[in-house]
Amino acid sequence: MRKALSLLLFSVLVSLGVAAWGAEKTLKLGVIAELTGDMPAVGASCRNAAEMAVKEINAAGGLPVGKQKMKVDLVVEDNAGKADQSAAAAQKLITQDEVLAIVGPNASRYAIPASEIAESEKTVLITPWSTALNTTLDTATNQPKKYVFRACFIDPFQGGVVAKFALENLKTKKAAVLYDVASDYNKGIAEVFKANYEKLGGKIVAFETYTTNDKDFSAQLTKIKDAKPDVIFLPNYYSEVPLQVQQAKRLGITVPFIGSDSWGSNELLTLGGADLNGYYFSTHYAADNAAPVAKKFIADYEKAYGAKPDDVAALTYDAFGLLFGAIKSAGK
Repeated sequence: MRKALSLLLFSVLVSLGVAAWGAEKTLKLGVIAELTGDMPAVGASCRNAAEMAVKEINAAGGLPVGKQKMKVDLVVEDNAGKADQSAAAAQKLITQDEVLAIVGPNASRYAIPASEIAESEKTVLITPWSTALNTTLDTATNQPKKYVFRACFIDPFQGGVVAKFALENLKTKKAAVLYDVASDYNKGIAEVFKANYEKLGGKIVAFETYTTNDKDFSAQLTKIKDAKPDVIFLPNYYSEVPLQVQQAKRLGITVPFIGSDSWGSNELLTLGGADLNGYYFSTHYAADNAAPVAKKFIADYEKAYGAKPDDVAALTYDAFGLLFGAIKSAGK
């Protein structure tokens, strides 16, 4: 998959005339991250990994493009956790800052509007963490977008894996789901989980929704409690899950909770504490079970930032690796 993505990026960058950038002194790349708003931990991880990747390239003399090495300049934009500001940030990076490519945003509800701008402006965008299909799919043609890529798996994959895990590993027969109906990511993976859980022989006994920024989930959780599920799936962001679990426990719900990759921030346990111990979620990467190739990245990140990198950091670093490799190849 990584090789195929590199080849696609290479072909797109060649078509954009990357070799012509050899006349410039620096290579300008953009980042759109959720530095403020509802998920600042995601934005911080993305920015940190981006800065680390660029620092390593520049410390080695720059990125080889053609017959020279070019320094990389990073332009970071905060989308403030808003869809319209994600689109505006993409437009600014492309038309004002004239970046060659963009990494980010991360959350699907912010990545999708930014991807529409990148596609219309014919500028490469790689999202590290957006798993929703519509991020890279042109819904008008039902064909892949030509300039938008991702460094992560997609919801149809992880939704199926979580459903199978709930049935086979947790030995459940009945599941409930609570998700944000206003978010493409939450809605998409909730529907995939439901379809796969039922296909594999399980029964969805409650399928409850809420809207972004809601804080009171008692009505939905009461319905879920009355449905008597064996497990509850929460495909929601790390900033929301602790409150949902805490409210559920106050209502006397004792069945286990499972989640998706949106639980992957280190902030999850900071916000939820012991209330979240013993639960499971899908993820792209785990620092405690990292492959040998990732151990240097983990050590370097911990040294630079004083914390283990989460999946957003790892995927951002991967996204820059893919981008650097494609630029080097296209510049030859």
